[in-house]
Amino acid sequence: MSLKGNKKIRMKNYTYLLGLTIIATHLFSCENDNGKADGYGNFEAIEITISAENNGKLMQFAVHEGDVLQKEQFIGYIDTIPLALKRAQLAVSKAVISSKSKGVLSQIKVLNAKLKTANINKKRTENLIKDNAGTQKQLDDVTGEMHVIKSQIRSVEIQNASVVNELKSVDVQLKQIDDQIQKSKIINPINGTVLTKYAAPHEITAFGKPLYKIADLNTMQLRVYISETQLAALKIGQEVTIKIDDEDSMKSYKGVLSWIASEAEFTPKIIQTKEERVALVYAAKIDVTNDGSLKIGMPAELWINSSDTNNK
Repeated sequence: MSLKGNKKIRMKNYTYLLGLTIIATHLFSCENDNGKADGYGNFEAIEITISAENNGKLMQFAVHEGDVLQKEQFIGYIDTIPLALKRAQLAVSKAVISSKSKGVLSQIKVLNAKLKTANINKKRTENLIKDNAGTQKQLDDVTGEMHVIKSQIRSVEIQNASVVNELKSVDVQLKQIDDQIQKSKIINPINGTVLTKYAAPHEITAFGKPLYKIADLNTMQLRVYISETQLAALKIGQEVTIKIDDEDSMKSYKGVLSWIASEAEFTPKIIQTKEERVALVYAAKIDVTNDGSLKIGMPAELWINSSDTNNK
């Protein structure tokens, strides 16, 4: 073969290899320009600690770690016998005060009847005086009697006011007892999975003592840290790719950017190299629908979709 023929073959091979290189470079660049994730972080969820709202013995508490609970689900209750007895005592006190109030009101009713009669007598006396059949003394006596009756009514009304205030006080105490009895019921506040159980049936609990911790694991939040240069490629509501370690490769999820911190901070120590840990970054959260594989604390990678970046 001639030298010219060998040169043509080498040029064809070079062109072929160059083409493969360009294709491979293009394929890798479609995912990420440098083949490296845009951010690293760990999954978290909004955890709520449910605490006792009353004091007493935990009579029933049907909760186990890993249980999936529904919102407004009845979990158990704290002993309400002391509260029920106190309520019964208040009910008796209210009945006694009510009977006292009825007695006072009956006095007012009698006095009002007397005042009505005296008023009739006054008008009759005034008519007699007009006809010269009555005297001023008779009118003065009737008027004086009316003043006495009105004074008696005011005095009894003052007594009744104190009785009414007693009744109001008892009613307030009854409402407080009813509220405590209601709060003795343990009602689960949200849909979620029980993460930790802190108490057991028949234990003595107190107001504010933790009973269990729950979180909604259907949607997980990936907290990642991004550099200032990456902010231009991200916006709230943007769809991104999240990857976690799988058996042989990486498993991908779709995520939606829900929050970006307004202030920068130093990268947490959990993030990669020493150089990256001293850099100023912004915290961000990505909502990811959980298929059951995602766990709290699990590490993951953020990959900004190149199509979204190019469209910005």
